[in-house]
Amino acid sequence: MRYFSRSEFDCQETGENEMSEEFLAILDELRDRCGFGFTVTSGYRSATHSAEINKEKPGTGTHCQGLAADIKVQNGVERRTIVKQALSMGMSVGVAKTFVHVDSRKTTPVLWCY
Repeated sequence: MRYFSRSEFDCQETGENEMSEEFLAILDELRDRCGFGFTVTSGYRSATHSAEINKEKPGTGTHCQGLAADIKVQNGVERRTIVKQALSMGMSVGVAKTFVHVDSRKTTPVLWCY
């Protein structure tokens, strides 16, 4: 990886890290296309992570599969740039006020707002 260290993606509750190397390469490409640094606020999540455990199917989300990251955004320009570039790369995108979720799910890509 050019722009990230693997430890940035450790599960915040367990320390585990089963990130997909393929996804990390895609995220590196996204960072390159955007032209500015990213702060990853959530990468890999264990199936026992509090954000996963109460889901309908715990452990099946893209964070648990090592195929997702939440990227902190400072302003609308950063948000728009990340969303535009991620969509152009075929990624799924979730847009929130303070972060953008990106993933490389194996099903049809989707776009949503939190």
